[in-house]
Amino acid sequence: MLSGLLTCAPPSFLPAASAAERAEGRGFRPQVPRLFVGLESRGKIYQGTRHNVGFELIDAIAEAEGISVNSMRSKALFGKGYIGDVPVMLAKPQTFMNVSGESVGSFVSYFKIPLNQVLLMYDDMDLPFAKLRLLPKGGHGGHNGMRSVINHLKGSHEFPRLKIGIGRPPGKMDPANYVLRPFNKKEREELDFTFQRGLEALRILVLEGFDKSATFANSTRRSELLN
Repeated sequence: MLSGLLTCAPPSFLPAASAAERAEGRGFRPQVPRLFVGLESRGKIYQGTRHNVGFELIDAIAEAEGISVNSMRSKALFGKGYIGDVPVMLAKPQTFMNVSGESVGSFVSYFKIPLNQVLLMYDDMDLPFAKLRLLPKGGHGGHNGMRSVINHLKGSHEFPRLKIGIGRPPGKMDPANYVLRPFNKKEREELDFTFQRGLEALRILVLEGFDKSATFANSTRRSELLN
């Protein structure tokens, strides 16, 4: 049961205190941070493509919450910050997609993050384009990045994930080629809206809990994006 991953984070890590309390040195109560990980395929040919929406959502969170993601640890770019008064870490593995678990497993182990505090964000062809699906656990669903993550978490599926729909390939197009396609203007507008929905869902997750966040994220319909 991954007992080594389920202990508390080091006491010197991010405290759960308000900005005013932190400024005055009060309210320093250690709190385990949440870890948000976006999955991406490495290389310029993948930038701005369907396979990299996980990284794009991490970037949207970082920009909105003022978190700098420029440190390096366990083969990942990462940054520390807060959503409200809750400490969070954002991570962008720098490995190839199919070995993402090398980074995620090492990161979780190093910072001793409980698996229910980890959230993976990645593309899903089985969801309609620009739809979100937040789940508390599950398998890899044929996604090589998630397959690797599960393997490096000792086979555990017990961690949340936020799937970002990219739709199925048209006609008989090879899925490997489809995920490399860039977005057209309309798709980019829909996706940007989805990232805003995703950002709000993650704020709800951190501040109000998983169930309320899942209700919000999973209720989004494709028709809403087209209005």
